[in-house]
Amino acid sequence: MVLALALMARAFAGELDGVKQLVVSIAPTWDSTTGRLQCFERQGAGWVASGPAWPVLYGKHGLAWGRGVLGTGAPGQHKVERDGRAPSGVFRIGKIYTYDSALPAGAKYPFHTVGAGDAWVDNVNSPDYNRHLTVDPANPPPWFAKQKMRHGDFAYRWLVEIRHNSDPPAAGAGSAIFFHIRRGPERPSAGCTTMAEGNLVTLIKWLRADQRPHYALLPRAEYEAKWKAWSLPSPREAAALLP
Repeated sequence: MVLALALMARAFAGELDGVKQLVVSIAPTWDSTTGRLQCFERQGAGWVASGPAWPVLYGKHGLAWGRGVLGTGAPGQHKVERDGRAPSGVFRIGKIYTYDSALPAGAKYPFHTVGAGDAWVDNVNSPDYNRHLTVDPANPPPWFAKQKMRHGDFAYRWLVEIRHNSDPPAAGAGSAIFFHIRRGPERPSAGCTTMAEGNLVTLIKWLRADQRPHYALLPRAEYEAKWKAWSLPSPREAAALLP
């Protein structure tokens, strides 16, 4: 049993080998809609905070296990489409999608300027479910109006992809999960992690693709049970996040 646990811990730790940037958020419970987020950089075998923690909001119904690099298949409730829950686990951070033609000054990260033909597919019956597509806006398919990405909505000016249910997508397991601007300090999301625009811009400026950034989101009890096996910041290193 001891050997099996040691091998399991080693396997989990290997998932973050080479990851030098880690965004961490800890929620009080599975049903929490608010928490805190902090950015960490690898230093030797541990992690060092790169700045202060700030408040974030999750799904209006809290959290559920997502499909990422860690946490997939864990016992408990799992995210499904339109459940109003943010995916919990550890996830790769993907591309930035923005209404702007450039990232904020100082940012250096892969991005895509959202145009009139860009869409993110949330139709669970589509073969392109949970994927970004670009169509001809002059002749869009029937589904496009409900799934287009450019709405002129301030909350979607900056979208940082959280790669939940992406490699590959499973139908109905949840789609279109991002970091984005909050709609208000007390307004949770449909499943994304949201924050004040200034904090999101700080995150965007910090991200570097060659540092293989990942996002870890867990309720406190799960974090305290899994941080060591998953090679996450220790409770001491993440003290500013603990509710």
